[in-house]
Amino acid sequence: MTALSIVAHSHPFVVGVDTHARNHVYAILDATNGALLDTQSFPTTAAGINRAIKWVARRTNADADTLWVIEGAASYGAILAGTVATHGFPVAEAPRMDAKKRRGVGKSDALDAHQMAMAVLPLPADKLRRPRLHDGVRQGVRILVTARGSMSKDRTRSVNALNALMRGNDLGIDARQKLTGAQITEVSKWRSREEELSLSIARAEAVRLARHVLALDEQLTANENQLDDLVKVSEAAPLLEETGFRAISAAKCLAAWSHKGRVRNEAAFASLAGVNPIPASSGNTVRHRLNRGGDRSLNSALHMVAIVRMTHDGETREYVEKRRAEGRTDKEIRRCIKRYLARRIYRALSAAAIAMNAA
Repeated sequence: MTALSIVAHSHPFVVGVDTHARNHVYAILDATNGALLDTQSFPTTAAGINRAIKWVARRTNADADTLWVIEGAASYGAILAGTVATHGFPVAEAPRMDAKKRRGVGKSDALDAHQMAMAVLPLPADKLRRPRLHDGVRQGVRILVTARGSMSKDRTRSVNALNALMRGNDLGIDARQKLTGAQITEVSKWRSREEELSLSIARAEAVRLARHVLALDEQLTANENQLDDLVKVSEAAPLLEETGFRAISAAKCLAAWSHKGRVRNEAAFASLAGVNPIPASSGNTVRHRLNRGGDRSLNSALHMVAIVRMTHDGETREYVEKRRAEGRTDKEIRRCIKRYLARRIYRALSAAAIAMNAA
């Protein structure tokens, strides 16, 4: 490691920010010696953030290389991170703090901001956790992906509730199997009947659930159409030409990758996706297993693409048969395919980003 590779040697000042719903607390450090220059609290409003940036600029001589280390850069600190980035300052997500090292030190917002800034000083500058950018197409994709996840869960709950209701009450539909789309549509058109009170109530609830499911189906379709439009004008557009990718899976990949430079290389992207091989050897057995960590939404997207490729892509099917002949299990083969996909996705997104910047 060269002397210039750590934060203390790469940035003249570091600003640690402890973020909250109403106020953010800032601590400015001189990176060369770790000295605390000042701490201050500002509101989370746009005016408050602009005041904080001007306050930092006055105490750092407006040095453009001042590093901002922001807690919760994807939640409470998202607006701050985006604003600071637009002013041209380098931004990093706050590192995870070790609770053991904080014993006996006490806790306050100012202390937290100070410790965040101190924690990054010895870290390699190229391994800082870069926050996702929250601008334009990327932010729109992220909002739609999050909304889709919520709607999908709501739809699953509603379908399960409708199935349980139909199986527990004789409403005239055989619900021993999972209800089909046609059956749900039929239920949504039911009208009230002259029948026993409990059946009447059950029928009304079934109609409500069926109509809710159909409404969610329409919203999910509109959501996918919006994602498709956004993905086609983003760095993820080339993914749509790959077998197994649709707007939803490509959007999840884009949301996780965010922008060129956030993930330092394709190995780090594989780790983020939870598809990097984990050693699981014992005795004479040498093998690797699936990683159960990482971004589970991104992992889910790669999983679905892998399944489609294993079924419909000729080259992938040949690979699967070859590895099966070697004694590999389907889980191990799927892990290898997902790792390959992570590499391909990272390179495609990075190449598209370079091309878009050059245009």
